[in-house]
Amino acid sequence: MVTMSTHTSTTIEPMSLAEIAKEHGDAGVTNREAVFQVKDLAVSYSGHVAIRNVGLDVFKNAVTAFIGPSGCGKSTLIRCFNRMNDLVPGAKIEGDVLYHAKDLYADDVDPVEVRRRIGMVFQKPNPFPKSIYDNIAFGPRVLGFRDDLSGRVERALKQAALWDEVKDRLKESALGLSGGQQQRLCIARCLAVEPDVILMDEPASALDPISTTRIEDLMHELKREYTIVIVTHNMQQAARVADMTAFFSVEVDADGGRRNGILVEYDLTTKIFTTPADKRTEDYVTGRFG
Repeated sequence: MVTMSTHTSTTIEPMSLAEIAKEHGDAGVTNREAVFQVKDLAVSYSGHVAIRNVGLDVFKNAVTAFIGPSGCGKSTLIRCFNRMNDLVPGAKIEGDVLYHAKDLYADDVDPVEVRRRIGMVFQKPNPFPKSIYDNIAFGPRVLGFRDDLSGRVERALKQAALWDEVKDRLKESALGLSGGQQQRLCIARCLAVEPDVILMDEPASALDPISTTRIEDLMHELKREYTIVIVTHNMQQAARVADMTAFFSVEVDADGGRRNGILVEYDLTTKIFTTPADKRTEDYVTGRFG
């Protein structure tokens, strides 16, 4: 007689956002130096207000996440930090953006130097049609960093957790890398010019889950040396990686016409996902938004 197994499989319930957020400690973040101080910021494009009345501090060696629905101004705000909006015709910035207490938009501030110190990684990987080595070396060469260029390339690739995967193919085209590898290459390219801050605008939205996990693990490592600001639509991602989280929403004029982004709430990530102070934040993070 054959005895049938009576083993019963166990279903593992997915963790809630609150449980995910509680997993990493964020106590003491607000006691650190404020790398950015944003005060009464408004940005408009050709007269249309994209965001208004934004005020927040971004703290040193922390990951700060901007979450909220499409069109609420998250990307507009992050582009204020490295003056990318300067390149948009009709863009107007009002209010204050201070970087280490210095007015980022003062007349004597060089936007090129701003973008060296405040690097950016975009939504889709955008490697240059060059070799892996030349992708990383491009920025240092342009900026005149000629000393030990190969050492700089190696350090940047190691920091981006990519060196072991590409060290034997540095002369090959970067376009031959996988999507996840290309995004880490773009992070390495950013690191090669020794920035102070790394801005990431939806850095994993085009990647598979395994590559996304690698990018998130990398953020945890990089915040030891850098300040990171990330825009994400993925609330689980914000809960996993961010120390501070800002929730933005869309405000509609009384006539139902013009829409602009507003900052609803900004706090420690654990508070945003466990005990938000604003009902709009609670509705968004619990899926009842809109």
